Amino acid sequence: MMSGLTTCHLVTALVAIGLSGCGSTQPHFYRLTSSATPDGALSTTTAVIVEPVSVPASVDQPQFVVQVAPNRVDVDEFNRWDAPLGDSIARAVAGNLSVLLASPNVATAPLANFNPTYTVTINVQRFESVEGQEALVDAVWVVRNAAGSTRSGRTLAREAPQGDNFEALAVAHSHAITKLSEDIAAAIRADSAASTHNPYFGKKTPA
Repeated sequence: MMSGLTTCHLVTALVAIGLSGCGSTQPHFYRLTSSATPDGALSTTTAVIVEPVSVPASVDQPQFVVQVAPNRVDVDEFNRWDAPLGDSIARAVAGNLSVLLASPNVATAPLANFNPTYTVTINVQRFESVEGQEALVDAVWVVRNAAGSTRSGRTLAREAPQGDNFEALAVAHSHAITKLSEDIAAAIRADSAASTHNPYFGKKTPA
């Protein structure tokens, strides 16, 4: 009887040690950052709000989804985004636009008591990660001015990570998001310039 109990206790101890060993591996968290540099300027009164960004369901999760073959991906439990991917993209774009447009009045929705000059909507079609090879962002976007006129476009940005690790992938994705932001900023500047040269441009006709 004692021998059986001793064996039982030994097995229990080994299981506990094994579980403790598994639990000792902590996940690493990464974030998308704004990396734009000043490029042109608008009046600081120009206010922009970035609507919630939609992303493909396949990558809309905390873990990195890494493509390892043409028809296979791995979900990495120990390398994760620090926030929902759509929220992270929206914040990075807003940060970039603030720099690119030289305006502090750029925010992400929802935000009370904020009357934007422009509203930005982004729908990410593809968000792909290949370790050591490529970070890809493919997104369609719409810029709407306060009068209701719109400009739209599509950005396909590919960035080569400067390393074979997840931090390099996060940096590469941040640079891809910056390219997306640059296209959106260009559309806002073009609309602003058109409105300045033609005071009736984009204005609603009275009923």
